[in-house]
Amino acid sequence: MFEPVQLRTFLAVAQTLSFTRAAQRLGLQQSTVSQHVRRLEDAAGRRLFARDTHGVELTEDGEAMLGFARTILEANERAAGFFAGTRLRGRLRFGVSEDFVLTRLPELLATFRREHPEVDLELTVELSGTLHQLLDAGRLDLCLAKRYGPDGPGQLVWRDRLVWIGSERLRLDPDRPVPLIAFPPPGITRARALEVLERDGRAWRVACTSGSLSGLVAAARAGLGVMAHAQQLVPPGLVRVPARAGLPELGWVDFVLLHGRDGKDAGEAARALAQAILAGGDSLHRPLP
Repeated sequence: MFEPVQLRTFLAVAQTLSFTRAAQRLGLQQSTVSQHVRRLEDAAGRRLFARDTHGVELTEDGEAMLGFARTILEANERAAGFFAGTRLRGRLRFGVSEDFVLTRLPELLATFRREHPEVDLELTVELSGTLHQLLDAGRLDLCLAKRYGPDGPGQLVWRDRLVWIGSERLRLDPDRPVPLIAFPPPGITRARALEVLERDGRAWRVACTSGSLSGLVAAARAGLGVMAHAQQLVPPGLVRVPARAGLPELGWVDFVLLHGRDGKDAGEAARALAQAILAGGDSLHRPLP
């Protein structure tokens, strides 16, 4: 009933919330992407996306289709791998941003390990800026991290809005410097937060610095200040700072996959993990309860 190629296109649009960016990711014409989505909607008999001049959003039926699409594609990949008779081997050095510590990434990696038991997966959790440096130095084969600006390298997994978050009890004094909770340099969200505050003429001070997301979340829950964070990854116990606080807009952030200078075995394993992340990337938007 549902064609795998149409389901892959659907997932790409759902993750990027853009027919144009989905077409770029898949190497297709935008008209082809629209055609795939239209045919999938016809097959389902339901509207999966709400489209207007402001952008693209999933409908309730589209949200339901996400789970079905992942299940169908995962089963299809397992069957294809079984009958192809190929087994991935070797060492795969995978770097992932601290942003994903509190998400369902471990579940995705566990599935990859079950399907490719002969791949030795080495995981590095670091700041996005540090991961870029490690990749450039040839010390990683693949990484999932924030992109340096909208025109930087990398294969888009999804785009999200950066927002200010903090404790629900936190009250900011407009006459005092903004208390910042931030990763140390070269943190990309730290750089963005300082940039927009400087541009807005707002005084600020660093109330807490930690290379661990868990450390930053603990400080924010304690009410020490505010932090810049992806809107779809807000950790439990924290909320978006209301607009009345007068903090400047932080703009958008792209989460991308970047491949290193790989050898044969690492390259095949990296491509397999990249495909798994692209297929299940929308599950990473949902922090653990």
